[in-house]
Amino acid sequence: MATTVNYGYDDAQIHNESPRSTFIYKDLNLYFTKNPLSSDVSKVTDVQAIKRSVRNLILTKQGERLFHPEIGGNVHTQLFNLFTPIVRVELQDSIADVIEHYEPRAQIQEIVINDDFDNNQLNIQVRFALVNEPNEIHEVDVFLNRIR
Repeated sequence: MATTVNYGYDDAQIHNESPRSTFIYKDLNLYFTKNPLSSDVSKVTDVQAIKRSVRNLILTKQGERLFHPEIGGNVHTQLFNLFTPIVRVELQDSIADVIEHYEPRAQIQEIVINDDFDNNQLNIQVRFALVNEPNEIHEVDVFLNRIR
């Protein structure tokens, strides 16, 4: 089993097209970089498109998207609570729900939440498999911290 790790924003820029998949997913690059050949907006493909979608779903607050206020992982609200085992389970459930409902290309394998009390940070690791490649596990890391 190969594992692909996402360390922040750099991972979403790499094009990782799988040779085994029969269908390659494509999304727009949200950095809106220019494709040098076609002078159009560049695309993010395959695994990176799904990683970016999962990361965006986790970081979206409920009510933030116009016409779809129900979409969002709502993890920012947990930063101001005392981080107990109950809050950990609620956070894992809300992340799993939003990914299962709004990202049908990913099958969640595991959600790991590590806390850093000294620095007021949460590290959320989502391990998932693609629907068309169930044997490979991919990982997305999302770091949350309080500014104040």
